[in-house]
Amino acid sequence: MARNPERRTLLADAGLRVLADAGARGLTHRAVDAEAGVPTGTTSNYFPSRAALLAGLAERIFARIAPDPAVLADLGRREPSLALMTDYLRDIVARTTREPGLTRALFELRLEAARRPELRSALGGVLRQGYADDVAHHLAAGLPGGAYEVALLHYAVDGLLLDLLTTSIDAGFDTDQVVSDIVSRLVGGATG
Repeated sequence: MARNPERRTLLADAGLRVLADAGARGLTHRAVDAEAGVPTGTTSNYFPSRAALLAGLAERIFARIAPDPAVLADLGRREPSLALMTDYLRDIVARTTREPGLTRALFELRLEAARRPELRSALGGVLRQGYADDVAHHLAAGLPGGAYEVALLHYAVDGLLLDLLTTSIDAGFDTDQVVSDIVSRLVGGATG
């Protein structure tokens, strides 16, 4: 297997564009080669199977939508409150909607994982670890609520993103206000 990390990243980014634009059915090694502008067979050298390609794309998505350490540091200097939680959530929504194709690609991967046990295992592990990390951060920061409230926020934000980035119910509500209300209504009454 080829070991050029820059080329691997180039191919993964091209694969994410293909996945976002053409869906899981359109994701082939040749389609990634074409999108990346590389010779046919290059993607197969880096990701020898469809499962390896899908796992590589999952890994790359999370690297690309990771929080900015400077933003986290700024938020981390504030006193724990619902307002702080709201700003953390605003950052998540901003990061995941800034490049909508990335989040659409993640939705595609999650759907594909429902059909492919090997991807389900890999992606499920990454998602569960992300949730565990979020809970640990939440508790360490002294934010209101606990693991249950973090799960509620995940469920609500996933639904919000699905609506914002796919065919929407177009209810006409301001996204920033929705984020604020998600936090106040799901976490506002939490005690621990």
